[in-house]
Amino acid sequence: MRFPEKLLSEGESVEFHLRTHAKALITPIVVLIVTGAAAGFGLGILPDDDGTGVTVGRWVIIGAAVLVVLIWSLWPFLTWLTTTYTVTNVRLITRTGVISRTGRNIPLRRINDAAFEQRLIDRILRCGTLIVSAASEEGQIKLYDVPRVHHVQLRLSELVGEAHDEGWVRDDEGPEENDDQ
Repeated sequence: MRFPEKLLSEGESVEFHLRTHAKALITPIVVLIVTGAAAGFGLGILPDDDGTGVTVGRWVIIGAAVLVVLIWSLWPFLTWLTTTYTVTNVRLITRTGVISRTGRNIPLRRINDAAFEQRLIDRILRCGTLIVSAASEEGQIKLYDVPRVHHVQLRLSELVGEAHDEGWVRDDEGPEENDDQ
């Protein structure tokens, strides 16, 4: 899914439009499988007679399974689906929320620093937490489970440098020559 062009200002282009990493879906998928297996087992061990107790037991098992799936599988999936991070050449845009939406736009000129954190599992899955320090009341914003976080952090830093009219230099390129001397 692309970021809607109608929400971009003139001359603004999208650099990255990302969802949180799919690792956020591992637990909901496991819960869905275990709940389905447990509900199937529970329904299977109930006797076959059509007594009122058996019918109520079936409805209790089905109701509990549906409730577990709604809370621990469907809701996390919808949260993952509706959480996006977008970096343009002008701003950082975050959007989240299933029922009520929350959005935040941070102009690149207001960003002071972009850093990232990666735990061992994050390094294996190539994701991490992007920490953006902005000159605002909220200070820092943490974007969790960003795919290819190192690449996103590097490009965001380059865009911030361009927004501040500084020549951004990557560490492996060495210092820039100053033509003013």
